[in-house]
Formats: sequence, structure tokens, C-alpha cells
Amino acid sequence: MKTIQFREAICEAMSEEMRRDESVYLMGEEVAEYNGAYKASKGMLDEFGPKRVIDTPIAELGFAGIAIGSTMTGNRPIVEYMTFNFSLVGIDQIINNAAKIRQMSGGQFKCPIVFRGPTGSAGQLGATHSQAFENWFANTPGLKVVVPSNPYDAKGLLKAAIRDDDPVIFMESEQMYGDKGEVPEGEYIIPIGVAEIKREGTDVTIVSFGKIIKEAYKAADELEKEGISCEIIDLRTVRPLDKEAILKSVKKTNRLVILEEAWPFGNVSTEITYIVQSEAFDFLDAPVIKINTADTPAPYSPVLLAEWLPNKDEVIKAVKKVLYK
Repeated sequence: MKTIQFREAICEAMSEEMRRDESVYLMGEEVAEYNGAYKASKGMLDEFGPKRVIDTPIAELGFAGIAIGSTMTGNRPIVEYMTFNFSLVGIDQIINNAAKIRQMSGGQFKCPIVFRGPTGSAGQLGATHSQAFENWFANTPGLKVVVPSNPYDAKGLLKAAIRDDDPVIFMESEQMYGDKGEVPEGEYIIPIGVAEIKREGTDVTIVSFGKIIKEAYKAADELEKEGISCEIIDLRTVRPLDKEAILKSVKKTNRLVILEEAWPFGNVSTEITYIVQSEAFDFLDAPVIKINTADTPAPYSPVLLAEWLPNKDEVIKAVKKVLYK
């Protein structure tokens, strides 16, 4: 094992797949000459050249469409958005073309493409740069949605995403690019659609994904001191959702708290709540609690932003509530 940063894990995954398959290429704003806005493509232009690592204009709709069209001629593009907030400019291409090509062509064309970049808040960036759209994309048939929380998962899942014959939305975090973690020296792949129990527990199940899962870890550490055992599931993939992993854990702990950095209406945690109450209702000893951001655009003020985002104290409160403590 070696210890690398999240951004290095992303770069390694892309580079290894580009060495393996000449049809894979990377395009996006500042991915080449600048080594990526977050240095996640550092050195790739030097190795692969300007035909496979392509700087684009600030025109997300345009280069998303070019990349999608190129899949129909045998290519496997990786499209980087400087932030998924900017994917809204190109979302017509993602939703109306990438997600539907296989079905609308009667299976004559597949669309092996990865759209990747940071999601959610990243400090004081304002309301239009702090949005989490995982549930938007997960709501679309034809798309797979992956949201890793550490370098190991990021590398293994990104390699799987690049090899997948369907479009994959791969969502990262600006605040995780510098995170360090252990990654194997050799090649490994993590299958899309498989959640992982990051911490075994017996009293309550906490389900989360992406960078906000760190608040669950902090809460579990504090609760352990009080004799409360938390089982933490990292979804890793939002669509397809590994509901069996969630149901199995809930049937063991009989309680569920869901932590998600998203607005509270109609999100991933809402879907999980429905699945659990419909398929494991008799195992629940308390109502499901979901923890989300406040139902407002993200504030700029650091004091208000801290109130807006879910945190470990909210997780602790929710866990104690489902335990009637």
C-alpha cells in the first residue's frame, strides 16, 4: 500500500485507463496546460499529448455534446467539470442525450462516458457554487451516480466508471482533494453499486456518502465513549443503490439515521427512507431520521454556512433520538 492524496488517486485512475485503452481521453476547462483546476490531471498532458488531454473553452454544453457524440464513434471520454454547478449549463446533453442514447437507438449505440468534478459546498463559495445534485442525476434512468469519500474508493470506482459502457456521473469534493489515504500499489477495481460498511456497530445504522460522511465518523467516535455502537455504511454509489446492504444493517440494528449533504426535499435519503419503511418496517424500533442541509440556498457567511451544513452534533442528537436517550 502507498499513501496518496485524493487528487492523485483520481489522476492515477485516469492515467492507468488511458494507458490501457487508447479510446479513453480527458477534456474540460484547464485540464491540460494548467494540470487541472485542482491538479487532478497533473502531468497527463505531458504523457498523453494534446489530442487526448484537451483544454476546452468555457462552454459546458458544447464540450459535453462533443464528448457524447464521440462515444458513438468508439471513444470513451472523461469530461471534467470545474464544479458540478457548471454541469447545469450542459445538463441538456447529459439528460437528453447521454442517458437516452442506448434506449433510443434500440441498443445500437452505447454511451461510455464519465462526467466528473466536485459537488456540494466547499466553504464560502456562495449559493451558486455550493449545490449538491446527486439526487438530480440519480433520478434519471440511464445514468449511474458515484460519490466516493476517500482516495482508495475514488481510484477503484473511477477505473470501473471509465470501463463502464453506460454514462457515469462521478462526483468528488474540492475539500477532499488534499485528503490522504492508503491505495494499493497494483491495479484494483471497485464495482459500481456496492456499498461498504466502514464501521461495524450494533445499536444504530448511519448511512451516508461523500465528504459529509466524515461527520458521521466524528459522531460515532463520541458516541462510542457513551457506550453507543454505530454502524456506518458508505453508499459509494447512489445509483444503482445498494439497498440490500442498508436493509441487512437495519435488520441488525433496528434503527436508521441518514446523513446527506443535500436539500431536504426529494433527495437520496428520502428514497432510502421509503425503501426501509416498505421493506423492513417490522424491524424498526424507531422512526427513520434523515439529516440534510437547511432548505435554503447556501449562505456565504461562515456563521450561517456552519448552521446550514449538517454536522456531528446533529448526528449525535439524531442517534440519541432513535435510541430514546
